[in-house]
Formats: sequence, structure tokens, C-alpha cells
Amino acid sequence: MGRLSTRASVLRVAADGAARQLDRLAVEEPLELRVDGRPLAVTMRTPGHDVELAHGFLLTEGVITACPDVASARYCHSADADGRNTYNVLDVVLGPGVPPPSVGVQRNFYTTSSCGVCGKASLDAVRQRTRFSPAADPVRLTPAVLRTLPDRLREAQRVFDSTGGLHAAGLFDAGGELLVAREDVGRHNAVDKALGWALLNARVPAVGCVLVVSGRASFELAQKAVMGGVPVLAAVSAPSSLAVELAADAGMTLIGFLRGTSMNVYTGDHRIPH
Repeated sequence: MGRLSTRASVLRVAADGAARQLDRLAVEEPLELRVDGRPLAVTMRTPGHDVELAHGFLLTEGVITACPDVASARYCHSADADGRNTYNVLDVVLGPGVPPPSVGVQRNFYTTSSCGVCGKASLDAVRQRTRFSPAADPVRLTPAVLRTLPDRLREAQRVFDSTGGLHAAGLFDAGGELLVAREDVGRHNAVDKALGWALLNARVPAVGCVLVVSGRASFELAQKAVMGGVPVLAAVSAPSSLAVELAADAGMTLIGFLRGTSMNVYTGDHRIPH
């Protein structure tokens, strides 16, 4: 498996002078995802939890909905200049009767995994494709519990502590217990890894859960949460206008600026006692 971080020599410039020192960087490497032996796309990601990443992406694009939809997922041989396997090619074999992904899924994988460009044509595309609408989920989360979640997610970011260069996504239950936390250079990849874990552990739809992200809540992150049946999405930064529209349309609670003792509840405030 590839490294999560690496060291680089830097010139540290401060008020009292300059000196060379070693800095630790988050690793970013390509992952080629193949489906049934055919190349689907390449994403730049932090190595680790690649099987979860593949499951989460295929789930949130509507290709699969349950663990049996994937018959196997294995690394292919992908050698570097020294002949060592880089573990940067993953082949997913779909289960019997599962249709292959469309060309549109390939487009979305290129755009959403790294740069965050919206690949959906409209809100209707998500509404028609999700099989796990969160609208009827009766979960309620107290403000007291919600306020603790960003710090709990931050405490689980081990690679961020040494590099400062990774996004994070964490899935919590209604009592604030952390179920899974994942880090990645791409915020969409972090969410896919967390939801891929949920799929592999029979937690999809993510009934009674809240997905916390370390940055802003974009339309694409809201879309992934809806596709995974997540009833509450909380971000430490701002949501986009389209994310708010999607959350309202899907019946999902969307929280932004979850920092310190305050938060903004943009949609679904019936789930937050106040």
C-alpha cells in the first residue's frame, strides 16, 4: 500500500530568519478504477481505503446499492520505475445482473473526485436516482451533541496532524458516537470512503446518522449524502445554494458553520430540538 505522507526539504522563513528543515506532506497519487476489467476513470487520492472509495463512489453514482452488487474488488499489478507494485489500479467486478456504469458516471468521477466541479445537470437527476430518500428518517440530534462533532472528527484526523493537508468526513450516530472517519486530499473522496465503509458494514441507508465534513457543503457532497440515505449533513463551513436546494428537496437536514457553540440550520430544522 502507498504511503499516506512523505517528507520534503523546505526553506522555513520567519521573522527571526530562515533555515532549511523537513516538512511532512500528504501523499497524492492516482487511482485508476476499473469495472469488470474496463477502465472507468482516474482520481487523485490519498492512498488507503481504496476499496471503500470505489464502493462509495459507485453507491453515490447509483451504480450499486448493496454490498452483494460487488462480486470482488482487487488491486491489479501496476509497477513503478523500479518494478514495485504501486497499488494504484483497482478492478471492481460487479455482481450478476448489475448493469455497468454509464458514460456519465465516468465524467462525474473525473470532475467530482478532485476539483469539485458539479457534474449533475439538475436536482431532478438526484431525485430520480436515489433509492434511499432520507425524508422519512425520524432521527433527532440535540445541539449539544452536534457541537461536539467537529472536534471529535478533528481528533480522528491522524494524518492531518502531521501534514495539515487533508479533508475529512465522519459518520456519527445520533448520540455522537463516531462510526467511521476518513481523510483524503479530495473532500469528495473522503465522503466516498466513509460511505463505502457504511455500505460494506450494512449501514446503508445511513439511518439515524449524521455525516460531518471538515470543509464546505457543496452540491456534490449533499448529493452523495442523499444517495447514501444520510438524514443529516453538517459542515464546519458554508453550504452552497444548490446544496441547500437539494437538501430541502430530498428532506435532508443541512447544517453549516458548525463551529464552537453555534450553527446555521438551513433545512430540516424539525430534527434539531430548539
